[in-house]
Amino acid sequence: MNYQHWRVNAFTNNSIRKRSISIRGGFEVANSCRFNDGDSAEITRTLGTPTNADKFTLSMWVKRGTALSAEMTLFTAASSDSNGDIIRFSDSPAGAIEWQMWHGGLTAKYKTTRVFRDPSAWYHLVFTYDSGNATAGDRMKIYVNGVEETLFGTETNVAVNTDSLINSAVAHSVGQAAGTAISASYFDGYMAEVVMCDGQTYAASDFGEYDEDSPTIWKPKDVSGLTFGNNGFYLDFEDSANLGNDANGGTDWAEVNIVAADQATDTPTNNFCTMNPLENYIPAHGFSEGNNTITTTDASETYTMSTIGVNKGLWYFEALLDGSTYSIYSQIGVADTKGPAAGSYLGSTQTGYGYDNTGNYRKNDDASIDIVSYGNTFSGGDILGVYLDLNANKLYFGINGTIQNSGTGISITAAASTTKGNYFFCVGDRHHDDSIWHCNFGNGSFSGTAVSSGNADANGYGNFEYNPSTGTFDSASKDFLALCTKNLAEYG
Repeated sequence: MNYQHWRVNAFTNNSIRKRSISIRGGFEVANSCRFNDGDSAEITRTLGTPTNADKFTLSMWVKRGTALSAEMTLFTAASSDSNGDIIRFSDSPAGAIEWQMWHGGLTAKYKTTRVFRDPSAWYHLVFTYDSGNATAGDRMKIYVNGVEETLFGTETNVAVNTDSLINSAVAHSVGQAAGTAISASYFDGYMAEVVMCDGQTYAASDFGEYDEDSPTIWKPKDVSGLTFGNNGFYLDFEDSANLGNDANGGTDWAEVNIVAADQATDTPTNNFCTMNPLENYIPAHGFSEGNNTITTTDASETYTMSTIGVNKGLWYFEALLDGSTYSIYSQIGVADTKGPAAGSYLGSTQTGYGYDNTGNYRKNDDASIDIVSYGNTFSGGDILGVYLDLNANKLYFGINGTIQNSGTGISITAAASTTKGNYFFCVGDRHHDDSIWHCNFGNGSFSGTAVSSGNADANGYGNFEYNPSTGTFDSASKDFLALCTKNLAEYG
């Protein structure tokens, strides 16, 4: 299921490090901002006098993190504890999009029937407000990936000519409630291209368009030609030292518990792999830092899988084993499917391969568990590299940049012969102990701390602690790539 979802945002343009018009005419988004709900992260600003308090358009691209069944705030504005407007992912039903206005009481409320819970996909959300519209049902509109939502579990229309608190001279927040009494949790995940136009009701097609070669793929457009008005802003997250910078030239927003390492290259035009909270047997595993930090639990004895699976090409990811929480049973590796039960650790009950910090790897491709001496032991503070060559059906592991077993790879079953037909990167443990893994699929950080070295993959998309092309692999040189849609479009 999740292998297919990344295709929603797969692109074949060839540049990512800067915003530009590519040779194919596509618009590139260079950066996003990662919000970790455990950090109470948000970006805030009090706006000024609007051009038109009855009319605005808000557009944003979001990729969900953990808390898939909990509410998560996207955007709020409030003048007091009892007066606030909020846009969020709802917890009932989980993943519905909800837009509420509370002005001393419930003023308006829209909640979609459809739910949006895929942690591997970027969603484009557009909200238009036009309370002067004579048609009550057209005063508040919600668009997802270019399509207007028309089915709502709750639909309470706003009265004609009601001023919105969003786009007024009150406190606003991206990612959390701005002082409202409305129940609101912090957002967890990634945001990109957060844009508001004051005094305008733009269509979703003013912010996005269908790809000319893949007409079912919705992608971003250049918004620089839009009319922003007095309170309009454009958060493009391209300045890591000032992630609240208004690229439209207005007053900057203030970052709260957001640091330079929260700038990410996971964007709507280059979607990176993360770990998948929907594809693991033990729901109690903890997911944080944009689904790149995984905390196993005493009762787990299993593993978590990545959002993207692959069946050809050469792929690399690395993970830092937390120095405070690990055991001799910590594991890293690949598998074709999630464990079917508690106790299904990497290499135990299906085509999977797990390297643990005894220096052994474990496999089970013939209904019996093989434990094979492979390399050195590892411990907390070490960075493990996983090198997956699906052209030669070989698997390699590295510890702090050193390829183990003198570069001799592990022969693995061809992806086409596995249950799912794809391999997924995995982390976990094989006993009742806790482990914390900080994964880097090429975004350049471990648990919000930037990599210290900065090594790109051969295509320049991934940013790693260790160069994925360094070393010999079965006496040969090989270029392993970051698992992202730009690399997949060319090599996957």
